[in-house]
This record gives sequence, structure tokens and C-alpha cells, in this order.
Amino acid sequence: MPDPQSYRPRAGDIPTQPGVYRFRDPKGRVIYVGKAINLRQRLANYFQPIPSLHPRTATMVTTAASVEWTTVNNDIEALQLEYTWIKEFDPRFNVKYRDDKSYPWLAVTVGEEFPRVMVGRGAKRKGTRYFGPYGHAWAIRETVDILLRVFPMRSCSNGVFKRSQQIGRPCLLGYIDKCTAPCVGNISAEEHREIVDDFCDFMAGHTTTFTKRIEKEMYAASEALDFEKAARLRDDLAAMQRALEKQAVVLGDGADADVIALAEDPLEVGVQIFYVRGGRIKGQRGWVADRMDDADTAGLVEHFLLQLYAGEDAEAIPREILVPALPPDHETFEELLSDARKAKVRIRVPQRGDKKTLQETVANNAKQALALHKTKRASDLTTRNRALEEIQEALELDEVPLRIECYDISHLQGTEIVASMVVFEDGLARKSEYRRFIIKGQDGSDDVKAMHEVITRRFKRLLDEQSTSIVSTEVEGASGPMLVDPVTGRPRKFAYAPGLVVVDGGAPQVAAAQRALAELGIDDIPVVGLAKRLEEVWVPDEEDPVILPRSSEGLYLLQRVRDEAHRFAITHHRGRRSKSMVESLLDDVPGLGEVRRKTLIKHFGSLKKLRAATVEEIAQVPGIGPATATAIKTAVEQTAKNGKVGAINVTTGEIIEE
Repeated sequence: MPDPQSYRPRAGDIPTQPGVYRFRDPKGRVIYVGKAINLRQRLANYFQPIPSLHPRTATMVTTAASVEWTTVNNDIEALQLEYTWIKEFDPRFNVKYRDDKSYPWLAVTVGEEFPRVMVGRGAKRKGTRYFGPYGHAWAIRETVDILLRVFPMRSCSNGVFKRSQQIGRPCLLGYIDKCTAPCVGNISAEEHREIVDDFCDFMAGHTTTFTKRIEKEMYAASEALDFEKAARLRDDLAAMQRALEKQAVVLGDGADADVIALAEDPLEVGVQIFYVRGGRIKGQRGWVADRMDDADTAGLVEHFLLQLYAGEDAEAIPREILVPALPPDHETFEELLSDARKAKVRIRVPQRGDKKTLQETVANNAKQALALHKTKRASDLTTRNRALEEIQEALELDEVPLRIECYDISHLQGTEIVASMVVFEDGLARKSEYRRFIIKGQDGSDDVKAMHEVITRRFKRLLDEQSTSIVSTEVEGASGPMLVDPVTGRPRKFAYAPGLVVVDGGAPQVAAAQRALAELGIDDIPVVGLAKRLEEVWVPDEEDPVILPRSSEGLYLLQRVRDEAHRFAITHHRGRRSKSMVESLLDDVPGLGEVRRKTLIKHFGSLKKLRAATVEEIAQVPGIGPATATAIKTAVEQTAKNGKVGAINVTTGEIIEE
């Protein structure tokens, strides 16, 4: 593995101008491309001590064997050169936002004498006007089939067109009035192009003009008693309305915009983009990309804009790009895209109104796509097996950890301390094996002591179950521990020993868990910790953590186990906190004892629901009369007015106003 200091250039040799740099591996392959306003300052960040670097950056600089740079005149040239090199070299450590799908476009070959409408994929060609992209090719074909009734332009291939010219007879579309048959001279090239121009204007969002014109012609034909023409125009108008219904209006100002949203986790990022033209959604794209660097949301947006729009035709760039966070140098991006579009382009974060609502919709799509991707990835048997094997290899375990238990602690400023235990078997969650623990014997917020207690309680129960089962087998003449209760036939809750224990935290939590096992005389169950900030895997008695590759299926599985333990603990903590708040709130209500207080809590479930209840609804609870219900309502309202109780974010500890 190369030492970054072995190829570090002297600071005086690096220019302070804007530029683009490339890291190469020992074989000369480009593995990372980046840009900088000041090359000297930017490159100095890569040659800090390895422990101080982010794990992904550390992996990159230790994989590289050399670095080189090219200076440019300004930020725009740096953006253009960065895009060109990313496209040319496809570096492994750059975020890959381009998905592997080829999304369909609606294309009109305006450069031909008789333009043709068709559905196309792949690279764009000169002399062709494109609309979209769209999510499904069948949806475009269905829309085109409807609109050919109103705009009967050519849609046949060159072979069919030439054959019709030779035989002097149009194809079927010409006979059913979905083509004006220019192939046999039924219409001139100029007249056919007028139809093509009208079709392009309609697809570009200028729909009102055509619907009003056809409606006017329909009424005129009806008044002239030309009912056949009026009926035909009526059907044309209905066809246009059906086509428009497929593209609902989402922006009332008729804006042209691309709406972008991201859903992130430490390993992957889900991308969604809605194409809005003339206020209507014309298309949608979405994919999930591996996250190869430590960029924040603004940095991810910057990568996205660069790879999506650089090198595109002017027609593909909208007037407005709505993003979840502005890139660091969004003015430079606006200037670059404005030059490419030959018109002003704005990049902004919507704050209110329809655009904000639409971006929230796009964000929900991104979250759902990422969740679906994770579900599919987790359910794949081959992937799960590979993940378990990677964990075994990275942690040097004797066996594959078929059963993994993960523990997490949750509290709010030292109160209502709870712990969770989640179980994954063969890489899948085993929710029937989940357990909750209430930490009662501690004051304050010492996670290390709480972790020691919960590990002690869980594995003391394991020893008790195993000793009981061994006695039972000796009585019955069998050998080995019994994992099933001989009386009830049910599995013993804590009789299964895990192949790996994971704790949510770093070295202190791991040491506490290991100490708890040692005190119980257990030395054959491996323990590791997964720290949230850098996704480091901590092993007992090791100074440095184990760094799994960001694309590792093993790290992905450990992360899912840790996140599930955190979710389970948070859910338990919220429930207990809500109940304790209600109990403390109702302590001073006259005539309300412990039994009726618990009945009230069980009936409403949370303080929020109790606040929303009326006196009559409270009085319906068994054992609570009108007078007591009035006293309860008064106590709830008075406490809310004084601001003593509110919703609390259990992660940050902040009070949230309801």
C-alpha cells in the first residue's frame, strides 16, 4: 500500500491558481478527479496524517501513487475540465450519479425533409428535437398514438416510408387518418412541417392555444351545420384532453424546472428528478448510487449538477433547477449552465408554495426508492451470504456469524434509560427475538455503565437457561443443552448464543461489553462496536478500528443491524417518556388514584391524544366521572399554557413546540 508522503509534491511546486487534479494508482489509472479554486490549499488537505482523514479519503490516498494537476483561468473552466475528465476516466472514487438505465425520449427528427416522431434511447443526435426523458416507453407511445389523431404527422420508419413511395400506396396509418401520408404526395413538405411544428409546440407545453383553436373550429362547424366535421373536432379535442390528463399541472405559473431530491445514508444516496415543462411533469428518473466520498448534501448536489448537465444540449437545460441544498459555488454553476442554454438559468432551494410541495413529493420518492433498494438488497440470499463471509474475514472470526445480536442505549438527559436488543439470523431480522431492557439502577447518562448492565443481564440469562436445560437433559437421559422448553414446547428466550455481539458505540462501549462477558466467564462470543460518525468497527483491545470498504456488503449488514437497534430503542424510550409525562402531569389531580391514572394512560396512549380529547371523551374512560374529567382537562390545558411539557426530540434533547 503506497504511503501518501512518498508521492506528496512540495508545497512550493503546487500553484495557487484554480485547476483540476487527478490521483493515479500504481498502474497509472485515474482513481479520483477533483477541482479547486486554490490547488495548493486543496491538495494539502489530502496529505494530513492518515488517522485524521475520513476513512474514504484515507482509502483513496493510500490507493493512489501519484497526483497531477492542470491549471485553468477560472472556476467555470475548472468545472468543464472536471466533468470532461470524470467522463473520460470514470474514476472509481468519484460518486457515480449516472444510472445504468437508458431512459426513453420522445424524439422528432426535425432535420429531415419529412420529420418523424419516434421513441428513442441513448445518446442524442444532431437535427433531432427531444422531449422527456420519461419513465416508461409504453407511456410515451400511448400518448403519441392519441396525439397522432390531432397531429397526423409521419411516425413510420425510413424503410416503410420508402416502400410506400415506391408502390404509391400509404401504410395503415395513412388509411386510418393518423398520418397525412406525405410519402404518396397527399401533403407537401411545407404543410407537413406545419403539423410537426404544432406537435412540438404542444409537447413543449403550449397547449392552451391548440385546445382553444380546436374548440372554436368545432363550434363554427356546428353552427354551419357541418356536424361530421364538428364531431371529428370534438373527438380531436377529447384526445388532447386525454393526453393532458396524463400530465397533471403541478406548477401553476407554467414554469420549466428540474426538481431534484436526494435521500442519503452513510453508504448510498437515492436520487430522484422530476422534469417539469410548462408546469406539467413530463418525466421522472430515479436511481441509487454508491457513496464514495464524505461530501455533505451540498457537495452531493454539486456532483449531481456537474454530471447531469455538463455537455448537454441547450434544450435539456431548464430555466430553473430546484435542489435540496445549494452547491458551494452555485453562482459558477448558474453561469456555466446559462452559457450552455444561451439564457438565464437559476439554481435555488424552494422555500414555500407549490415548488416546495413538489420537492417534498420528489424527496418522498427518493426515500421510498432508497428503502426499496435496501429491501431488495437485504433479501438477496447471495448478497447476505457474502456479507456474513466479509464480516467473518474482516473480524477474523472462527465461524460465520449466523446469529448477530446488537444492543443500543437510549435516554433523555439521564432519565428513562432503556436498552434494546435486536437479532439478525442469516442476515435477516428476527423480530420475534427482539428484547427491551429498562435500566433502573443508574443515575445520569453513563452509556458505558448501562451497556455493561444490559450485557450482564442478557448473558446471565443465557447461562441460567443453558444450565436449566442441561439439568433437564440429564434427567431425561439426553446430552447437550435443550433449546426448547420440554413442557411448553416453545423455544427458550435466551438460550441461543450469538455468533457476534454488536454494540452501538466506540471503544468504551466495546470494552464495557467485553468486561461484562469476562465477568460471567464467557470468552467464546466475539464483541465489536460500530461507531456512527465514521462507520468504524471497533474490536476489544485494539487501538485502531477495522475499516471496512464503503462498498462492503458486510459493512452494509452491520449498519442495518445497528440502525434497527437504534430504532427499536428509540421507539421504546418514546413510549415510556410519554407515559411518565402523563403520570407526572396527573399527580396533582384530586380524586385520581394510581389505578384510574393507569387506565387513562392505557386508553389514550399519549399526552398528545389526551390534550386533544374533550371533557366528554375523557369522561367515557371507565372510572372517571364528569368532575374528574373536567379537572384532568384543566390540568392538561394549564400545563400546556405554562410550557412545562412538550414534545421532545430524543436524539438532540430539544423541546419541539406542538
